[in-house]
Amino acid sequence: MSKPILSKTKSLLNDNSHLSGDQKLDQAINDYLQWDQYQETRDFIKKLTTEKDWPKLRELLGSRLQFGTAGIRGKMGPGFSRLNDLVIIQTSQGVAKYLLEYDDEIKDKGIVIGYDGRHNSKRFAERTAVAFLSRNIPVYLYSDLVPTPFIPFSVKLLGCSAGIMITASHNPKNDNGYKLYFGNGAQIISPHDKGIQEAILSHLEPWEGAWKRDKLSLAVDKLPEIESLFYDEVRKRICDRSLIESSDLGITYTAMHGVSHKYMTCLLKLVGFKKIHPVAEQSAPDPEFPTVPFPNPEEKGALDLSIKSADSSGSTLILANDPDADRCAAAEKQPNGKWKVFTGNELGQLLGAWLWSEHLRKDKTTLAKNVYMIGSAVSSKFLDTMAKVEGFNFIETLTGFKWMGNKADELVKEGKKVLLAFEEAIGYMCGTHILDKDGITASIEVAQMAVWYKKHTGRTLAQQLDYLYDKYGIHCSNNGYFFSTNQELTKTVFNRLSNWGGSHSYPASLGSYKIVRVRDLNRGYDTNESDKRARLPSDSSSYMLTFYFSNGAWLTIRTSGTEPKVKYYSEMCAAPDIKDRNKVEKELSQIIDLMTKEWLSELASPK
Repeated sequence: MSKPILSKTKSLLNDNSHLSGDQKLDQAINDYLQWDQYQETRDFIKKLTTEKDWPKLRELLGSRLQFGTAGIRGKMGPGFSRLNDLVIIQTSQGVAKYLLEYDDEIKDKGIVIGYDGRHNSKRFAERTAVAFLSRNIPVYLYSDLVPTPFIPFSVKLLGCSAGIMITASHNPKNDNGYKLYFGNGAQIISPHDKGIQEAILSHLEPWEGAWKRDKLSLAVDKLPEIESLFYDEVRKRICDRSLIESSDLGITYTAMHGVSHKYMTCLLKLVGFKKIHPVAEQSAPDPEFPTVPFPNPEEKGALDLSIKSADSSGSTLILANDPDADRCAAAEKQPNGKWKVFTGNELGQLLGAWLWSEHLRKDKTTLAKNVYMIGSAVSSKFLDTMAKVEGFNFIETLTGFKWMGNKADELVKEGKKVLLAFEEAIGYMCGTHILDKDGITASIEVAQMAVWYKKHTGRTLAQQLDYLYDKYGIHCSNNGYFFSTNQELTKTVFNRLSNWGGSHSYPASLGSYKIVRVRDLNRGYDTNESDKRARLPSDSSSYMLTFYFSNGAWLTIRTSGTEPKVKYYSEMCAAPDIKDRNKVEKELSQIIDLMTKEWLSELASPK
């Protein structure tokens, strides 16, 4: 197959009439046409070359996807700047070479590879497997679609050097991705991403046999074993099976056209739930995501079909996973007949309080001082408030489970117990059997706590949340974003905030609201520390400013790493004696209005 393609490529590019005159672009065209043996993408680049569409070719070939701490994620299509078979092969070759140097036991321990139901995911996973097998690295390749949490779970259970998941999570249907876990079962963190990127660039030409499938027979499928062990691990977390079996709780569940229907429905039955009502239109994996414009349970309207289905079946609880099942969303029908869709922060607050109470019931030996919960820097600080009362520890990390998973791993190795890590974007890690967000385990925890609270307290989940606010203080959030396509304008806005009254100074107030602390992770600066150095990692290439107010509010403004947005996150943490939620929400809303008017007025209207 490769020889005739190479000869045609050379004859095409040896004809100067087909060259752009841009040496760098011509070399990129030549390389791509020589290396890519997947007919569809190769023919597309060849056609553009024949048509002399140099602007489009520069777009597709002039840059390439960069390997970061979250791996690679992007739009599928031809070219080095898109995700396709060639880029997957090049990425896998770089990862394989890096891991061979990093872990001298990799040829004994091997790697595990999984894939979701998106277009091309299975084939991309097979291309990845071939790259590792060609270097005599054992590969566990799953024979069917799996949830992303299965990969970090498998890495730890099988003792692998690494795990790779082909998925774009809840991204639009034309995207895909390549997610890498290290031997501890957590996502990679810097500087490994930079080392892998360098290895990729050093191994761009496909290795011999890279396009062949013969080595796939060497891959081992451990799916039945891993699936069973995963179920066992989750079942250990059930507080009272007889209580669940006797419950009349109706659960409507949606897989959002993703991979989790099989696993979630099986688990719900295994732990004792009887009234399970899947959303039929969204149960089967479908890479087109036909019923939702964006397959993300967080999106407005994403649960409309679930609510309609739940009303028809009489369910009072809705559970939803995103397409790769690493996130969990929930909604509950209230006594007045209306549905409450819980925010990511609210669900994190409920889960944290639930897991703490479960710890107290089940573990009589681990002292509170050795118990930890983790939250991202932009997530609710309710659990921090609760920790100060109950005596356990709350740790804040940068945004992303790569940070929380690795921090949890550190704590476990120190003999500590981690009950929960969570982020406001409906990501939850319940326990440490998986060092990443896991929408399946979290869904089971939400379902069982709904039953337990109803039986033992008579409260719904929404009422339990109000009970927690009454006990520890009202915590309410106000999050949003501004579109900002002008990078210079964005830079100007942040530079002004960090040089408010002169060089390296910050606002002392916002309207009448006094600021008592500032943390600037662009500079690595924190006024709360004796040496003024921020304890969280800083990054001079991005902006993240947090202001803490004397009234208990905090406000974070940051740039997005993936979108042309300036995002803001805020929370009011009220004292327990303040019972008027409307007043608390209004005060936080005033802070956001002032922020928009006094600090970010140049940007577009917030969303």
